[in-house]
Amino acid sequence: MADGSVLAIAVPASLAAGGCFAVAGVLQQWAAASRPDTEALSLRLLRHLARDRLWLCGIALAVLAYGFQSLALAFGPLSLVQPLIVAELVFAVPLSARLYRMRLGRREWFGTLAVAVGLGLALASARPRGGRPEAAGLGSWLLVLGATAALVCAALAVGRVLTGPWRASATALAAGAVMGTQSVLLAATVDRLRHGLLSALAAWQTYVLVIASVGGLLLIQSAFQQGPLAASVTVIDATEPVVAVTVGTTLFGETVSAGWPVTAVTVAGLVCVGAGIVSLDTSPLIAALHGRRPGREPRDGGESGGRA
Repeated sequence: MADGSVLAIAVPASLAAGGCFAVAGVLQQWAAASRPDTEALSLRLLRHLARDRLWLCGIALAVLAYGFQSLALAFGPLSLVQPLIVAELVFAVPLSARLYRMRLGRREWFGTLAVAVGLGLALASARPRGGRPEAAGLGSWLLVLGATAALVCAALAVGRVLTGPWRASATALAAGAVMGTQSVLLAATVDRLRHGLLSALAAWQTYVLVIASVGGLLLIQSAFQQGPLAASVTVIDATEPVVAVTVGTTLFGETVSAGWPVTAVTVAGLVCVGAGIVSLDTSPLIAALHGRRPGREPRDGGESGGRA
């Protein structure tokens, strides 16, 4: 695809998707946080949320976001589109703080911006370039899907022994892995659609995409239900592009720049992402917000100065 099309269509569409995902995430987390802990990782959670108008508005915005994401993927490589969507973070965490009538402190701003800037830095240094989705063989696909399943199981197993924001982050790690793989499946489906609807319907990736979308939705809502937005959306937004870029380069032959100093800058960006996530998950204000669920009294008395 020409560079002009990437700049004129793929980049704005990716950023629009990020903005829609941000508002959608805030609405969904507000609704999911009001559900009891026993519904986490259960289809009962989705059944109850499906009756909540606020949550349904969030889903509608998420669908719109996927439309923008699909448009971006039609004109730009997966390795460019997915990390750009992380702009969601810049909107989502402050919006969440506003909704809960709390104020972001320096630590929370640092964590949020560190994740967003770190991913942007890694993307800018790696300079991803497009590949060929049709080049991926069945064996490679099975390897990717198996690795994703293993990562999801490991994250959920660790999450069972954690509490508070850390538990939400562990579930969010599983959700991010699924959604990163889902983005790759979406890219493959969009590529099939170039040859017509029947071509897409004949591909097994289209149906795995549906399964991954439902599984990812359940994991995301469970992460939202288990803790504050900043503990989940930052991990999802960090994991999803890393998985998408890794799989995109492995399956589709997408390429990223390497060598000194490019690799060092990329690693520094990823370290910045990790520091931001740890900063948010260890924030006392984040922990306090976990007890400040909509429709409930704060679990620990809940002060009003805080975070997101």
